[in-house]
Amino acid sequence: MNITIIIGWVVCIGLVLFGILNGGSIDMFIDIPSLAITVGGTIGVLIAMFPLSTLKSVPKLLKIAILPPKHNPREYIDNLVEYAKIARSKGLLALEDSANKCSDPFMKQSLMLIVDANDPDKVRTMLEDAIDFTAERHAAGREFFAKGVSMAPAFGMLGTLVGLVIMLNNMNTDPNGLGTAMATALITTFYGSLFANVIFAPIETALKNANDSEVLCMQIIVEGVMSIAAGSNPRLIQEKLEFMLPKSQGKPKEAAKAEE
Repeated sequence: MNITIIIGWVVCIGLVLFGILNGGSIDMFIDIPSLAITVGGTIGVLIAMFPLSTLKSVPKLLKIAILPPKHNPREYIDNLVEYAKIARSKGLLALEDSANKCSDPFMKQSLMLIVDANDPDKVRTMLEDAIDFTAERHAAGREFFAKGVSMAPAFGMLGTLVGLVIMLNNMNTDPNGLGTAMATALITTFYGSLFANVIFAPIETALKNANDSEVLCMQIIVEGVMSIAAGSNPRLIQEKLEFMLPKSQGKPKEAAKAEE
């Protein structure tokens, strides 16, 4: 589970509620027409902007943001080093059994391409294209929430303008209600800002983080598999792949202690 997004939501919503209750009440910030303009307008325009295929994937994207798939770069490196040892001792054809046991489709496909003795340059091109296509597909999904970040405040402002127009038209008939009318008009701006910054923006960032993690593992697979195909030493492959990791993940604790 993406615990940081949950903690962030709890902290943010909790402090906003604290600010509201410190001198006000929840009832002051509940206005159905304002919600209809802000939330309904934002959802409506997002539906208009994206194809049905993207809209159908929104529940899946929400699940990925909250429960992202586990992509452990260290585990991929360890597996690739083991495959390199097998290939070095038994030949590339011996990797076919290992490939069939892979739960990661991209790892399996990559291993099978070198087992079939395909041209290394063509294999690298195919795998790098697959990474690019994956990143583009993920970016298309994130775009839904990125547009929500910009659309929600826009409809919040639209609702405020609607409220101001209504307020000004009622000035002559009910001048004593100007304060209440102004507060109602401003609530839509509050809603727009809240939904953009508390809902849409964190989800977009969470999806980007999930994409970056998956792409990194795919890049590790490509470099590892190509090194195996070139007959590189397993130890050198491990060192090469560890350079692709952040310093905090570069070496397992046991290896770092051994070097000291």
